[in-house]
Amino acid sequence: MNPITASMLYDFVACPHRVSMDLFADPAKRDEVSPFVQLLWERGFSHEQAVIGALEIPFLDLSAVRGDDKERLTLEAMNRGEALIYNGRISANGLLGIPDLLRKEGDGYVAGDIKSGSGEDGGSDDEEGKPKIRYGVQVALYTDILEQLGRSAGRRAFIWDIHGAEVPYDLAAFYGVRKPRSLWQDYQECLSEVRAIISGAEKTEPAYSSGVCKNCVWYTACIKSLENMNDLTLVPFLGRSMRASLHSHIKNIQELAEINPEGFLTDKGRKTIFGGVGPDTLRKMHARAKLITSKDGKPYLRAPVSLPVSERELFFDIETDPMRDICYLHGFVERIGGDNKTEKFVAFFAANPTPEDEERAFAQAWEYMRANVPCAIYYYSKYERTIYRKLRAKYPNVCSDADMEALFEPTQAVDLYYDVVFKATEWPTRDFSIKTLAKHLGFAWRDTHPSGAASIEWFNRWVETQDTSIKQRILDYNEDDCQATRILLDGIRLMTA
Repeated sequence: MNPITASMLYDFVACPHRVSMDLFADPAKRDEVSPFVQLLWERGFSHEQAVIGALEIPFLDLSAVRGDDKERLTLEAMNRGEALIYNGRISANGLLGIPDLLRKEGDGYVAGDIKSGSGEDGGSDDEEGKPKIRYGVQVALYTDILEQLGRSAGRRAFIWDIHGAEVPYDLAAFYGVRKPRSLWQDYQECLSEVRAIISGAEKTEPAYSSGVCKNCVWYTACIKSLENMNDLTLVPFLGRSMRASLHSHIKNIQELAEINPEGFLTDKGRKTIFGGVGPDTLRKMHARAKLITSKDGKPYLRAPVSLPVSERELFFDIETDPMRDICYLHGFVERIGGDNKTEKFVAFFAANPTPEDEERAFAQAWEYMRANVPCAIYYYSKYERTIYRKLRAKYPNVCSDADMEALFEPTQAVDLYYDVVFKATEWPTRDFSIKTLAKHLGFAWRDTHPSGAASIEWFNRWVETQDTSIKQRILDYNEDDCQATRILLDGIRLMTA
């Protein structure tokens, strides 16, 4: 039987079916690894090498050793009481781990991983972040093995993250008073389910998630399968858990479209027979299924929307590289009087991944927007506003908090996704991404594989080569994103309830 590894658990948290596909599917059905994913691997390796290279404390380096020899030398090192072991290997009872670090604490060891991302999810100046479960299950596996070997210093681990911080992971601590559950419990549950998948006791099914699927090597194979099954997860926001709740009575999108939601209500209409699915949610999913399955389904308003009226409109999109922690492009399509012939693209590019260039591009973009007020500003998702607030805090000389909040005042600046599409519209599509909706309205990106992830990979190549054709590809992609936002706005304005 295949040993359970940290990477299996990492993948399982995102998609249980990924584990099944990796183990049992025909490798010929895999897609090519995307350049962006390859970049992530390269960045992760480079970051790890940089961290290890900068260590000012002695450590045992086992990175050049392979297989059983690596494991033998790791155990011998722990027997000797080595203070720090890099890239060792440990195993016990079908579990196999290669932790980046094993650090001696007291009479035992704690495991740690070096990550090229933030060590926590969320967090702000006012509240602490939370451990990432995908990281947590990995270091929990190492800790479990150490316990079984009698080498553990306790149910705790650590992450050395992209910011140079050591983030402690208390595996036994509850997430909070309202969530009396620990990372260790999550790990044990994941471990049990992965064991069931490996043994064949549990069969998994693909499920569509626009945020997870598109960079997976099994994307094409899974989408084909989902489409053949007319799977419920192809309804926007109907995920794996809701599908499981509905599945006893509703097997696919067509069946969902044909039900009478009122026939599944209980408790005087306050609940449904489906656990975790309320009456309003069931009605919404039923309406979406009807729209998707209708031959001439058209998007429509399910609630009134109020959009600002302005002679000048700015359609706004940014490009960021979270791994470099930089916003490298601010793009705008400007339109006057609603006349598309007046459109022009204005962009502010950070030519180098440095604080100086990032601040310069931000200051130029800020001055451009300020000079165009009064105007209506449109963007898609809260991300632009969030990043701008972070940039303001990072470069306080550019503008004040009050200036920033005034710019994003709702009567002037509109998040088309959260404030309009999500709250007030329905679409005959499998998700509500800007790519999907603009394409539905007839817009086509110039690039064959447009995505924010691809733009990050292009920016990395620009930094390495200074190839002007790559820079132009980034600018063209950003301009298309801005134009897609304009296409979407015009489409919404033509909708009827």
